[in-house]
Amino acid sequence: MCFLNHTQVSPCPQLPSKQILCLSLYSLYSTKAPSRSFRRRESKRSKLNSKPTLDEAQFQRAVSQLPPRFTAEELCNVITFIEDPIVCLELFNWASQQHRFRHDVCTYHVTIKKLGAARMYEEMDDVVNQVLAVQCVGSEALYNTIIYFFTEARRLTRAVNIFNHMKNSRNLDCRPSIRTYNLLFAAFLSRGNNSYINHMYMETIRCLFRQMVNDGIQPDIFTLNSMIKGYVLSLHVNDALRVFHQMDVVYKCLPNSFSYDYLIHGLCAQGRTNNAKQLCDEMKQKGFIPSNKSYNSLVNALALGGEVDEAVRYLWEMIEKRRSADFITCRTVLDEICRQGKVGEAMRLLKELQEKDIVDGYTYRKLLYVLEDDFGNSTDKNQFGY
Repeated sequence: MCFLNHTQVSPCPQLPSKQILCLSLYSLYSTKAPSRSFRRRESKRSKLNSKPTLDEAQFQRAVSQLPPRFTAEELCNVITFIEDPIVCLELFNWASQQHRFRHDVCTYHVTIKKLGAARMYEEMDDVVNQVLAVQCVGSEALYNTIIYFFTEARRLTRAVNIFNHMKNSRNLDCRPSIRTYNLLFAAFLSRGNNSYINHMYMETIRCLFRQMVNDGIQPDIFTLNSMIKGYVLSLHVNDALRVFHQMDVVYKCLPNSFSYDYLIHGLCAQGRTNNAKQLCDEMKQKGFIPSNKSYNSLVNALALGGEVDEAVRYLWEMIEKRRSADFITCRTVLDEICRQGKVGEAMRLLKELQEKDIVDGYTYRKLLYVLEDDFGNSTDKNQFGY
């Protein structure tokens, strides 16, 4: 059975034509200012749509500097001193059409450098395809430059393809070197602070490292520090320690300050403060000074672990070594002192930090307000001026 609604609906009031026009215009055009993200997208779109124009006069001057039957080296010298990458690309393409001229490694290399530095990655990709199409042309330095700019453009798949091309090349001068592997290690380790993403990329880094060792390439300090950093970022601190202890014994490479800093930060992140302190003491015995990140990580971990006195000792030590304590470190130490019922001691420490210009006036007031909000009802509340 069909039920009908017998409720009468009042007819829509008739509006004057001018009022209807105003309402329609208001619905089409918003009076609200566009957001910042919208303006950023529009600016980026306009830059992509606007094609760069060629400076014809500069291009003709560059052509006039070439002799009638110029060589690849002479063309390379002219391109080197041209600042406009569009003119460089146009001159490169013009030379490709000249009778009896063939590009060499030097002309490919300088053109790719110019385009990569100008972030003209699409145009650079076209030149790279020309390099790959010629089997007899190439060098390790040229391919390393290509890999570098592809990693700068975040085209890791393309960079790995160039690496595989180097591996499969019959030209021994094009084989990957320690520089090639380090470029890839640096690219994979710059993917952010997400431990899951770093864990996924760490498997690739491990395979690359194993392949490098199997090819007889001796790891250097940058390679080994990359392995340590990768393991720390992917939360495999024990694997990082294993590489650290093998540096001198297996690879004949002594650790530097970065090796210790990565490990101290990773150990502190897991609450392993005893191991972190041992490495910190060993680091100082070898003449290295822990970085800001190492000291802040150690002070925070000690404070959160209840070792407040040790945290304060390392806090003053880092200040003595001219390392800066950040806001989180100061707040963590002060909070943990207050949680142990020593609000007055925390206030004296904060006052001392201000008097020694460790914290500025704004940071001092901010920390004071935080302590008042968190511990204002303490029995030691007279310390806050109550």
